[in-house]
Amino acid sequence: MGKLTKNQKAVLDKVDAAKEYAISDAAQLVKDITFTKFDASVDLDIRLGVDPRKADQMVRGVVTLPHGTGKEMRVLVLCTPDKEQEAKDAGADHVGLDDYIAKIEGGWTDIDVIITMPTVMAKVGRLGRVLGPRGLMPNPKSGTVTLEVGKAVQDVKGGKIDFKVDKTGIIHASIGKVSFDPQKIKENAEEVIHTIAKLKPASAKGTYFKSISMSSTMSAGLKIDKNSISGL
Repeated sequence: MGKLTKNQKAVLDKVDAAKEYAISDAAQLVKDITFTKFDASVDLDIRLGVDPRKADQMVRGVVTLPHGTGKEMRVLVLCTPDKEQEAKDAGADHVGLDDYIAKIEGGWTDIDVIITMPTVMAKVGRLGRVLGPRGLMPNPKSGTVTLEVGKAVQDVKGGKIDFKVDKTGIIHASIGKVSFDPQKIKENAEEVIHTIAKLKPASAKGTYFKSISMSSTMSAGLKIDKNSISGL
C-alpha cells in the first residue's frame, strides 16, 4: 500500500467508517474532509428496500431543492415556434427544434436538461439512442415533457432535480456543493429524503430506508443516522 497523503491522513482522523452520523454533523463533516481545488458536488446515496425489477416498486420522482443545486444548469428547449419566446424569457440556454435535433444526432450533448412538448415527442423520440444513456431523454414523469415550457425551465433553473432508483435499489442524488453552508446541505438532503419517503410503494415490505450516506465528489462516504432526520 502506498504512503498516505497529508489530506488522506486528515480524513482518516476525522471519519469513523463504522459510525452513523447525525445528518447535521455529516453536513459539516463532508465539508471538512473535502480537499478538491474545485467546488465539489455533495451527493446522497440512498439504498431502498424495494425490488426495482417490479413495476409497482419503481421509485421515481422530482424534488425542488430549497437552496438549489449550486450548479448552473444548461437547458435546451425543443419546441414549436410559438413557444420559443416563452422558453427564452424563462432563461433557456438553447431553444429550437429541427436544428438542435440534427446537432444531437451529430453527437452534440453539451446540455444538462432537455425540455420538450408532447406535440414534438415523435421527433424527439428518435434521439433516444443518444440521449438515453446520458440521462437526457425528456420524460413526462420528470416534468420535462410539458406544454408549460416556461415554467419547466424556471423549475430546473431554480433547483428542481429528478431521481430514480437504479437496478441495485439505490437512488443517487446531487444535493448541492461543498461551498454551501452546512445548514443548506442538511435542508437540501432532508427535502430529498422526505420526498422519497412519500413515494414508498405500497407493495414494498420491510425496511424502506436501508441506508443513507453522504459524500462529496472525492470524499469518503458518511453513514447517516436515519433517526436524526426529523419527520422520517
